[in-house]
Amino acid sequence: MTQVAVIGAGLIGRAWSIVFARAGFDVALWDPYPQQLEAAGAFIGERLPELQEAGLIKEPPALVACRVRPAATLAEAVRDATHVQENGPERVDAKQALFAELDHAARPDAVLASSSSGIPASAYTEGLPGRARCLVAHPVNPPYLVPLVELCPAPWTDPAVVSRTRALMESVGQVPATVNKEMAGFALNRLQGALLAEAFRLVADDVISPADLDALMKHGLGLRWSFMGPLETIDLNAPGGLQDYCERYGALYAELQAQMTPREWNAALIEKLHSARRAELPANMQGVRQEWRDRRLMALLAHKATQPD
Repeated sequence: MTQVAVIGAGLIGRAWSIVFARAGFDVALWDPYPQQLEAAGAFIGERLPELQEAGLIKEPPALVACRVRPAATLAEAVRDATHVQENGPERVDAKQALFAELDHAARPDAVLASSSSGIPASAYTEGLPGRARCLVAHPVNPPYLVPLVELCPAPWTDPAVVSRTRALMESVGQVPATVNKEMAGFALNRLQGALLAEAFRLVADDVISPADLDALMKHGLGLRWSFMGPLETIDLNAPGGLQDYCERYGALYAELQAQMTPREWNAALIEKLHSARRAELPANMQGVRQEWRDRRLMALLAHKATQPD
């Protein structure tokens, strides 16, 4: 496989283009809005030298950039592709229309993957003749710096399609995690949602300030979680491993879960959190801080590449 199609040239689409191009694939990039293609080309041209400086690409940036070509039409983009990565609007009606067009235009052997962060493939592929080749391949933003990709098939997805997509993601340097059944939010956003729910509760109840809550993560849990998952974390946090940890702290966590009843994210709470963030980071500095985030992720990814697993 040397040809992939990336449909949608927004933030996720242009990031996917980098992922595939730096792995040696030719990328046909299409978007219904020409200005998005222009912006994507500029973004890719700016990011590749930074990736080279961080040691995250081995080839000259210009050579990698040349592998990404804009396509005039969707049909042109998918004509020779054996993998199609869709990055359209996060709406069921939009994905239904887009996947119907992709199923009609793409090669019969092409996999059709959606970057959807929460809409299951069954919601927009059920009536397609080629529904067995469709699945979700949900990245973490930005995928060229955060390698995790959730693979979630619909009930009718061919298992061989999941295996093939997993192998592709591994070949381009991503880390696939297969979600065996469809659930709202798949797995990653359910974990993030659980953490956000408790974070919002702690701030709403004046247990901790927004700034100190973020400090708990980036200077506490986040340090461990950047190279270990929560199960490995607790396995290493008790002399007898995971079972010993559960015996020691199971009653505490049961009490905590009983207190974690659903809490509405109402307008007052959202305003409180938003105001705290804007006090820390003025709105006109958002883009600057996003670039700071990406460079920190580059440094972290480069460091992790030199460390044993």
